[in-house]
Order: sequence, then structure tokens, then C-alpha cells
Amino acid sequence: MHKSGNPSGPHVEEHPAAGDAAHPAPVRGHGLQPKIDVHHHFCAPEWREWAVQHELIAPGQLPRWAYLGAEDAIGFMDRAGIGTAVLKPMLPARYRSSAQLREAITITLRSVMEVVRAHPTRFAFYVPLFLDDLEASSWAVRRGLGQLGAVGVNVTANYGGVYLGDPAYDPIFAELNEFSAVVDTHPHHLPGGRPGTMAVPGIPDFLCDFLLDTTRAAVNMISKKTLDRFPDLSVILPHAGGFLPYIAPRLEALGRFCDPPVDPASVRHHLRRFYYDTAGPMAPAATLLAHVPADHVLFGTDWPAAPPDTVMDLALPALEADPAFTPEQLGGIYRENALRLMPQLATV
Repeated sequence: MHKSGNPSGPHVEEHPAAGDAAHPAPVRGHGLQPKIDVHHHFCAPEWREWAVQHELIAPGQLPRWAYLGAEDAIGFMDRAGIGTAVLKPMLPARYRSSAQLREAITITLRSVMEVVRAHPTRFAFYVPLFLDDLEASSWAVRRGLGQLGAVGVNVTANYGGVYLGDPAYDPIFAELNEFSAVVDTHPHHLPGGRPGTMAVPGIPDFLCDFLLDTTRAAVNMISKKTLDRFPDLSVILPHAGGFLPYIAPRLEALGRFCDPPVDPASVRHHLRRFYYDTAGPMAPAATLLAHVPADHVLFGTDWPAAPPDTVMDLALPALEADPAFTPEQLGGIYRENALRLMPQLATV
């Protein structure tokens, strides 16, 4: 059986289902430039139907937010002052073969392209990769980046317990490096746990475990010097990098106990090379900015996994009021940093 290490596996449990609560007016944030949301989930309706038909998921298995479509997204985006969203396709299933996985990706990309064509000024997209299937991933890279105009790829922090940075993924990372690709990451279930169950009863995985998963992937990439070996890649860490900014001094001091040992200079170098999105709500940014240049921070909402009230009433006001950011830095976070990283967005 082909294991699901897909970039969407964790999303089905990330947050409680929620509707699209109304707000009286758009939230433009700093200035009046519409924001670019680099962390915006999408579940293709055609994929849902196909997955049910092939008994890969059960009817009603997905959370209600996974059934929200492009019009729901645009309604939310207008209220949040978001001009463009980069779609992160979700395909959470256990595929029986590489051929079936390719079919799932094909159906999803077809659906995504229909949304982009119908709303050409509002959406761009990442290509979902399954790094536990190198051949299918290579095909998806060539299809999505080489032919369809995707702005990057989306991967999960680990596939069956094998974390980003592992040499097993080097062939795909080398191919992505040739494309100078943006590699967007997302947490998955921690290894050893059972999908659909809470490791700590009553504590959802997305609250703590997902942040640890991102941190493990980042530390493994630092340990394996991923961004040194593939210097043309740009890697986005979600949720402000998980715990990474907070343990940076610890990693510098104790990284020598890793295998291979981690040089403190490599820690500092990688922290400044990674990109970080603001999906959260994130903690106040002072700790993040102690290690990371502000032009490597990108705006992200986590919609619709993150309920609209979380974004509108908590995350956005906190970001706007964060004393660590200057008005100029906020302007970059909302839009300009993403345009520099993914210039294709300027034509959306």
C-alpha cells in the first residue's frame, strides 16, 4: 500500500470546522495594498468525489471546512483584505499504488487550474508532492512547475517518520533546485501516532505536535545542511517556524551532540535562509526577529482550517499591533516579501 505522506494529511484534523462568519468591512491592514496569503488550504471537490468512489475516504470523513469552495474563499479574502491566495491542495488518503497517486494529483491539479482560470486575479497554487514516492514526485514537479505555472511545491515535514533533509529525498531536492523552487512545508502527524487520535487525550495534535513536527524538519534540514547543498531552494516554514526561533540558542549550544554535529554558524545561516509564515496566531515576533530578517516573513492565514474568527478577530489584529514590526516591515509581510520570493504572483 502506498503510504500517505502527502502535504495534506494533517489538515483534516487541524482545527474545528467553522463557517464563514460575516464581518462588516474588509481588513486591509497596513496601507491599502491587498495582502498575499501564502498559507491557504484547498480540497478539490472532484478529488473528494473520486476518493469516495475509490473507497480511499468515507463519505463525510473530511471536516466541514474541507467542503468550502472558491466562492467561500473569495468572500473570506475580501473581508480580510487578501488580494491573492496561494492554494495548498489537500489530498489526505492512503493510496494503493503510484499510478493511483498520480491520478489523484492529476484530478486535483485539474480542479485547481479551473479555479485559477475562473478567478485569475485571486489565486495561485502549489503542487502537492508525496516524497515517499520519488517517481510520482518527480512527475508532479515537471507537470506543475514545468508546465502548469505553479509558484512552488508543498511537502509535509515527515513521511512515515522520515523527515525533510533526509538524504532519501535528495533526488527530488536536486530536481527542485534546478527549478530554483519555493518549497512550502506543512506539519504532519508525529511518527508513531495513529492518525485520527490524540497523542495526549483532549489536546489536539495541531496545538502542540504540529509545531514540533515543523521544528524537527527544520532542525534536520539544518543538520544535513540542506540549503547549503541545494542553494537555489527557498523553504517556507509554517506557523512562524514552530518552536525553531525559540530553541535557536539551545541548538547553537547543543547541536554538537547531533549526528552529524551542527555548527552554530550553520544554525544562524539556515535560520536566516528559511522563510516563515504568520499563520497561527503566531506569538509576538520579537523572538523571531532576533534570528530572522523581517523580509523573510510572509503573511499566511491557514484558512479554512483556521476558522474565520480566529483569523479576523485574533491573528490579524495581533499581527497589526505587534510592536516588533515597523510599518514598513508589515507592508513587506503583507505583500512585498511574497512578490520577491514568487515573482509570478505579480502577474496574478
